[in-house]
Amino acid sequence: MMKKSISASKASLVLFLCQMIFALDVPLDSKLLEELSQPPTITQQSPKDYIVDPRENIVIQCEAKGKPPPSFSWTRNGTHFDIDKDAQVTMKPNSGTLVINIMNGGKAEAYEGVYQCTARNERGAAISNNIVIRPSRSPLWTKEKLEPNQVREGDSLVLHCRPPVGLPPPIIFWMDNAFQRLPQSERVSQGLNGDLYFSNVQPEDTREDYICYARFNHTQTIQQKQPISVKVFSMDSLNDTIAANLSDTDIYGVKPVTERQPILLTPTGSTSTKVELRGNVLLLECIAAGLPTPVIRWIKEGGELPANRTFFENFKKTLKIIDVSEADSGNYKCIARNILGSAHHVISVTVKAAPYWITAPRNLVLSPGEDGTLICRANGNPKPNISWLANGVPIAIAPEDPSRKVDGDTIIFSHVQERSSAVYQCNASNEYGYLLANAFVNVLAEPPRILTPANKLYQVIADSPALLDCAYFGSPKPEIEWFKGVKGSILRGDEYVFHDNGTLEIPVAQKDSTGTYTCVARNELGKIQNEVRLEVKDPTMIIKQPEYKVIQRYGQVSFECIIKHDFTLLPTVIWLKDNDELPDDERFLVGKDNLTIMNVTDKDDGTYTCIVNTTLDSVSASAVLTVVAAPPTPAIIYAQPNPPFDLELTGQLERSVELSWIPGDENNSPITNFVIEYEDGLHEPGVWHYQTEVPGTQTTVQLKLSPYVNYSFRVIAVNEIGRSQPSEPSEQYLTKSANPDENPSNVQGIGSEPDNLVITWESLKGFQSNGPGLQYKVSWRQKDVDDEWTSVIVANVSKYIVSGTPTFVPYEIKVQALNDLGYAPEPSEVIGHSGEDLPMVAPGNVQVHVINSTLAKVHWDPVPLKTVRGHLQGYKVYYWKVQSLSRRSRRHVEKKILTFRGNKTFGMLPGLEPFSSYKLNVRVVNGKGEGPASPDKVFKTPEGVPSSPSFLKITNPTLDSLTLEWGSPTHPNGVLTSYILKFQPINNTHELGPLVEIRIPANESSLILKNLNYSTRYKFYFNAQTSVGSGSQITEEAVTIMDEAGILRPAVGAGKVQPLYPRIRNVTTAAAETYANISWEYEGPDHANFYVEYGVAGSKEDWKKEIVNGSRSFFVLKGLTPGTAYKVRVGAEGLSGFRSSEDVFETGPAMASRQVDIATQGWFIGLMCAVALLILILLIVCFIRRNKGGKYPVKEKEDAHADPEIQPMKEDDGTFGEYSDAEDHKPLKKGSRTPSDRTVKKEDSDDSLVDYGEGVNGQFNEDGSFIGQYSGKKEKEPAEGNESSEAPSPVNAMNSFV
Repeated sequence: MMKKSISASKASLVLFLCQMIFALDVPLDSKLLEELSQPPTITQQSPKDYIVDPRENIVIQCEAKGKPPPSFSWTRNGTHFDIDKDAQVTMKPNSGTLVINIMNGGKAEAYEGVYQCTARNERGAAISNNIVIRPSRSPLWTKEKLEPNQVREGDSLVLHCRPPVGLPPPIIFWMDNAFQRLPQSERVSQGLNGDLYFSNVQPEDTREDYICYARFNHTQTIQQKQPISVKVFSMDSLNDTIAANLSDTDIYGVKPVTERQPILLTPTGSTSTKVELRGNVLLLECIAAGLPTPVIRWIKEGGELPANRTFFENFKKTLKIIDVSEADSGNYKCIARNILGSAHHVISVTVKAAPYWITAPRNLVLSPGEDGTLICRANGNPKPNISWLANGVPIAIAPEDPSRKVDGDTIIFSHVQERSSAVYQCNASNEYGYLLANAFVNVLAEPPRILTPANKLYQVIADSPALLDCAYFGSPKPEIEWFKGVKGSILRGDEYVFHDNGTLEIPVAQKDSTGTYTCVARNELGKIQNEVRLEVKDPTMIIKQPEYKVIQRYGQVSFECIIKHDFTLLPTVIWLKDNDELPDDERFLVGKDNLTIMNVTDKDDGTYTCIVNTTLDSVSASAVLTVVAAPPTPAIIYAQPNPPFDLELTGQLERSVELSWIPGDENNSPITNFVIEYEDGLHEPGVWHYQTEVPGTQTTVQLKLSPYVNYSFRVIAVNEIGRSQPSEPSEQYLTKSANPDENPSNVQGIGSEPDNLVITWESLKGFQSNGPGLQYKVSWRQKDVDDEWTSVIVANVSKYIVSGTPTFVPYEIKVQALNDLGYAPEPSEVIGHSGEDLPMVAPGNVQVHVINSTLAKVHWDPVPLKTVRGHLQGYKVYYWKVQSLSRRSRRHVEKKILTFRGNKTFGMLPGLEPFSSYKLNVRVVNGKGEGPASPDKVFKTPEGVPSSPSFLKITNPTLDSLTLEWGSPTHPNGVLTSYILKFQPINNTHELGPLVEIRIPANESSLILKNLNYSTRYKFYFNAQTSVGSGSQITEEAVTIMDEAGILRPAVGAGKVQPLYPRIRNVTTAAAETYANISWEYEGPDHANFYVEYGVAGSKEDWKKEIVNGSRSFFVLKGLTPGTAYKVRVGAEGLSGFRSSEDVFETGPAMASRQVDIATQGWFIGLMCAVALLILILLIVCFIRRNKGGKYPVKEKEDAHADPEIQPMKEDDGTFGEYSDAEDHKPLKKGSRTPSDRTVKKEDSDDSLVDYGEGVNGQFNEDGSFIGQYSGKKEKEPAEGNESSEAPSPVNAMNSFV
């Protein structure tokens, strides 16, 4: 590997130097290229045969480079082309490219011709090829009269295309009227000339739309020939036609289709010739007629068709040979064969050649006095003629140059001078074309230049070769010398190899080869040197290689690959299995130093290779894994890992070191991490401190060190079982002392007294001192005063007090650490202040602007900053209420304080009491405290609206009167002027009646309202007033008493008595394990929205609330805890405080989750059969009784519990009765409910759902639906709707029985 690298380096350097001297482009860097003169070089030009689109501008390219930049000129048809005289022609800036404007009126035909570009500077002139400009042409088809083709079946046919002659020639294809390509085959195909050949025609060839198309790609146009008609006559149809026109005696019959042996349609004759140019594609074609369709075969007489370059196209009718050469000349025979015979044609092919290069002339860079040659060798058939030009002029008539001599295809230069610089053109031509090449001779006198970057770094591995580059340029060619070090002696001897391109090779580099090497280049014009650096690195080694392993199937195996490498190189580890990538399987875990395979299978057998790569070297090691069957698994013993061993310190530097170790046995529990500890044998011997920890897959770590510490390290392994014993300590490593790296942090200067400055800082910790004798240099000076720094060096403390300072003056402060070796870096400065004192003056011009009865704005003038004597923190406003102007009573003075931060000069005083007298003063505040108070300022607040009356009681209700009593407002906030009382009646639907307003003198405290309606609810609104306005009101409701009977009579025709007050009553519950059905009765306005509140009984937690959907009178609570007592109540939305009394229920105990399926028990099956039989008997009895017209037991039960409060209603007066059969039309009275296991009173609501079940756990499903139907019970109807029932069905009866 390394030998290949050396050879490649040598080759690249030699190639670089050769290119510098001989290549077409002088390979100089950009800076050097700007400084050196160079003759012109053509870099880009248009093709020799340039066909242009006549509709677009013509762009003739000519680009060149040189130093100085070249100028450009053109010839057209051999004479100078003056572009300035043609307005349609322009030349691009800094270029020789011509743009001929055709799109603005120019005609492309006017610019046909041969163009040549010349690029010239003071060093010579380069010329382009002769560029022939021709506009493309796509002429129309000539008109011709096409006769229909009538052909007999089996005959051959040729449809001629004869496309118009275009430039370049068009592409031919045949299609029909639908623009679909005509199908081609061995029988029908298109020739190279565009004609369509039929080896034999068939009836299906009859059609009138054979159309030849010519596509001119350059102008993107397609020309179409007139359609050609072909009609094929079959033998049967021809016989019928003849028979119709001849008598019986004249019918001779037509012979049927006869088979024919092949004849060639193209080419004609038995022989032909073909000339093709070297490098082109040779196309030979043979198309034959015949029936059956002939098959074409190609051979070369006296030789074989060239392999890899021969192709057959057009169903083998075309032979294609690419990249032909003179060796492809000869006779090619095509043979057409069918079952009747064959035909053949011989094509004699001659391959000629336009000129091609053997040795093209190359640029020549020479020094004054040197010799050189330009060689121009070309070949062709016939042999090309070689001619030379100098700066675009035939050399025979060019200016004489005594240093050159022309010898056929070679120009010899002897003892050249700078004036010998020129561009030479070699022209090789024959009848098939020409070649033109420019090559310059550049004579330079230049001092040495070194092109290798300065201070370039080379890195190699020890014991391997080192190649140090010294790429150079100079004219004459410089001599190269190497030195080691800046002032070292010249390098000589067998241990070094000096290459011609300036490279120094050290065949076997050692660690002591590291250093600086100096390359010196000198010639007669000067001398220059350059330095490069060489670093020799330690080789990468695998110190613990993977080992052969035998592992049981389904076990776990780990291969170790512990490496040692140069600490400056970053290694990468790659694992391979059988020299291929590891399987994409999560069982393969790649760690830093190992490969672990989990759950090993037989397919894991193989060779595993660990490859370690760095940027400079690569090493590898392999081991074989064998998988065997697993024996009986013994008990696995897990334990803490064994301690690591073989600790090694490498790469010792002043501030870091690399620690490596080998792990001990993990004892069947993978190591999760390693803990590294250190001991400071210099300061704390025997005390181990935590340093860091790394993952369990890592066995090396780079440790950061502090100066002035005598380090020892040890490693502890950790797994899930515990920690190992510490490893043996590593060797000791004493780091050198050094200046402190950093200065104390959090430096502050704050005075504790008006005449001092206390400077504090956070001391450096532990290793931050970096050496013995840690101290601090404390410096200070007054800011903005041209004063020198005052400094003092103190011991390892964290505070220093400067006394005798002016009060509150800014100081610049810095604290710098130092030890016995020197100072830390220059610290940054901070600004502090000496001590503060109390402010000297009070704010002046205090003004108060009362905004309203509860808000005032206070203004003051700021105090001068000099009188603050500290950091201005703000202003404090002290204010207090002196007395209320309405009560004229004083009370305990409670001062309030508002603080306004910063240099604010106004503030708002909120929360004032109306109609009161206040005082305030203002004080300035700094860090020391408050200054003197300003004189007290008195202000008064205006009247406001009063608070609500303290109470409103309504007593002594009679039929038509109520007595109202109230208390005056707690906060009158002014002088009360009156009370306002408003009231209005409320009907049973909570609709409000007309509002009545009464004004009451302020000195009254009670009022009797008379002439009210009896048994009517009234709502009262009561508030007090001052001159400012009305205060907040207090509301209350009361009811006048009913008449003497105490009962309101219902309206005539009412179906149901409406209660006077809305109410919710008879809240009942039916609970299961985790849910409960809640039902209630509601009396009041329709369309109330209900909610259910519940909680754990005896708990102080808030009630949980559930909204009832719609106006139902039942709800299911879900998600309850089994065996828990709950409290519940029902309320109506929108009715303040309107809710039922509380009810308490308890959920059932939790049932076992697993129960025996009794459906599979024999006794249960027998019991069910008996029950089914009994039900069948009962059904028969029910049907018999129904047919007799008798009453059902349920109906009799209802009759026995008739409700006397409900009057019978007959069908003829619009009401419904219950359970009547066909013979008995008497209305039945409403029946009462049958009691369940929970007692239900007779007067309870008929809408309760308790009656619909048979116990706590048998009433409802969790979604609130019935488990079964009740027998003979009235279904619930709307509150004022009609009530009806139907006779129970047998199914109902059965469900009732069950």
